[in-house]
Amino acid sequence: MKDFRVLKFLDKFQGVFEKYGIDYIVMRRILQMKILMDGRRVPTILKNSSKKKSENENNLKKSLLFYVIIGIIMVPFVVMDKNFMFQMSFVFGILMFMLMTSLISDFSSVLLDIRDKNIISSKPVHNKTLSTAKIIHVCIYMFLITISICGTALAAALIKQGFLFFLIFFLEIILSNLFIVIITALLYLVILKFFDGEKLKDIINYVQIILSITITLGYQFIGRLFNIVDLKPILTPKWWQYFLPPVWFSAPFELILKHNYSHFTVIFSALALIVPIISIVIYVKFIPTFEENLQKLNNNSVRGKKAKGKLAVALSSIICSNREEKIFFKFASYMMKNEREFKLKVYPSLGFSLIFPFIFIFNSIGYESLSNIASSKMYLNLYFCTLILPSVVMMMKYSVNYRGAWIYKAMPIKNTASIFKGTLKALIVKLMLPVYVLEFILFVFIFGIRIIPDIFVLFFNILLFTVICFKLMKKSLPFSEKLQTSAQGEGLILIVLMILLGVLAGIHYFCTFISYGIYVYLIILIILVTVLWKKAFNVSL
Repeated sequence: MKDFRVLKFLDKFQGVFEKYGIDYIVMRRILQMKILMDGRRVPTILKNSSKKKSENENNLKKSLLFYVIIGIIMVPFVVMDKNFMFQMSFVFGILMFMLMTSLISDFSSVLLDIRDKNIISSKPVHNKTLSTAKIIHVCIYMFLITISICGTALAAALIKQGFLFFLIFFLEIILSNLFIVIITALLYLVILKFFDGEKLKDIINYVQIILSITITLGYQFIGRLFNIVDLKPILTPKWWQYFLPPVWFSAPFELILKHNYSHFTVIFSALALIVPIISIVIYVKFIPTFEENLQKLNNNSVRGKKAKGKLAVALSSIICSNREEKIFFKFASYMMKNEREFKLKVYPSLGFSLIFPFIFIFNSIGYESLSNIASSKMYLNLYFCTLILPSVVMMMKYSVNYRGAWIYKAMPIKNTASIFKGTLKALIVKLMLPVYVLEFILFVFIFGIRIIPDIFVLFFNILLFTVICFKLMKKSLPFSEKLQTSAQGEGLILIVLMILLGVLAGIHYFCTFISYGIYVYLIILIILVTVLWKKAFNVSL
């Protein structure tokens, strides 16, 4: 079996692992197998790359170029020399945002994987050894992503700021990685402790949405930490700043390099060191509890689900035009409700979709009065809530139970239109509609009832955009492909779809300057959507 350099590096710490009761030889073999098998796992960011891959190819490496490009954004902040807390807060804000997003979308399924427990625990392997292997496995790939993001910035720091700055930066990167992984694992531990069965799976998905919203909002607060006076950023300490980890990890630069010994700089620096270490100690102590409670994910009790099932039946009767559509509406609703892997991939995006329409409004507060915001056209930010649609439509064809797709051939289905229409309607109702309705209520509260016609225009643009996404993407029967495979060429299509969404929003914006333009646009959309939803789904596979 292929050996890996990272494992040879871990060999240097064998004594440390064994000191804490971890069977290093067994842990190393588990890690070796996990890293080898990762060649078959495609990160979310690569869901659109080619299916063709060699036997020893690791798909994660393909995604590192994307992170390198993102990391270039950090370079201007690193080479500045005005206020280290100011510039490095942004650097660690970007880094932690990217890492948390990657952790939630790609690695939560690893942390919550119960297959290891079912397969390996039948062997003489201690739970602490297995859990440590799991955490190190995640940390290895989080570190690879981190180096890809920060590599250019680290090089710039070494050249411009010197070796000491580089060393502090490197150590802070390691601490921030450990902090993110361990805190996420501890959060899942708390959830596993207090919930059970299907309720537990739902709570985990809701927490992922909350985490997505939290890290997005948290990043917005970073820019508000500082007041600009004579083109110089000045930090005014406030109590809530102690809850922003990027500030913790930026403080040691000021403390060590600028000799800033103010009490809040010292406290921030101490938090950057102490909190990750305490988190690791707590996690190690509760590893057995984590693994024990993880088995609750095997509990498939469905208490309290009958009402939701009746709601799906009622909705299918209203929005589906024939019996076949109703069947696949209910089928897709069931699959989305019960496929944990599907929810682990899609639900975090719901958090971003929920919060992005409010970001620009949030940034305008302080620069414009509330009355000016309420009378503006910023309600068109609602189009950001549709950013999730291409990903959702693309995910429609994936499932961990893809082998059951033979059922399509066994059923007396006249055409595939009913299959796609029923499934897409379920996706809109179950995923898009809750976000849309919530934001509709909040935006009407902010901007007034004058935007109600615009809200209806947006709704029909969502229906139109759904058809466009379907027509441009590769067609496959719903839930018929392996979740870990990818669709060739769809990466470019996602970019095209984002441009088309911008075109739809631009037409909407243009119509707001024409008398009755919104109503004319709405009528055109109703006709166009009606025709397309009747004709666009008659495809042959």
